[in-house]
Amino acid sequence: MLKRLIVGLVLGCVIGAVVAAVFVQGLGMAVFSSSVVAYLAAAATGVITGLVAGKPIWAADGKIEAGLKAFAGILLGLGAMLVLRWWVKVDVDLTSLKAGQGSVGDLPAVSLPAIAALLAGFYELDNSPSPEKKEEAKAGAKSGAGKKVRVETDDDEGAEDEEEEQPASVKKKTR
Repeated sequence: MLKRLIVGLVLGCVIGAVVAAVFVQGLGMAVFSSSVVAYLAAAATGVITGLVAGKPIWAADGKIEAGLKAFAGILLGLGAMLVLRWWVKVDVDLTSLKAGQGSVGDLPAVSLPAIAALLAGFYELDNSPSPEKKEEAKAGAKSGAGKKVRVETDDDEGAEDEEEEQPASVKKKTR
């Protein structure tokens, strides 16, 4: 469980850093120009995190779950940005990285990775398989290793194969 939490936090930091890099380097916005832009960036970060963290959208049976996580990511991202902008009044100086100076909620390079890490940590913890499924998967892998599988072919080809596999004594009797 701790491993999943750490994976989620690291994945979220990477997702948030990529989105923040788009804002800081791509758009030249080291500090959010308005609160609307900050909330839209938080919502976009929540959507991307919901689609990638936990069970990603490209996984088998992951499309509905990823869609729900993306929608929840919008709401949770907006809420987290609200908390960062209203109550977390810590000044950060990232001018040496060309990422601006200001409070945590005003800097995309600080707020977006924090939001994405929080969401991805929750999503990865939520995606933990139950102990029953782990045991079933282990038992299925062990029992399935020695099994032989019969592959069916066309009737014509199968008849030829059956004739070739008959012992010589049976072939003499049929002639």
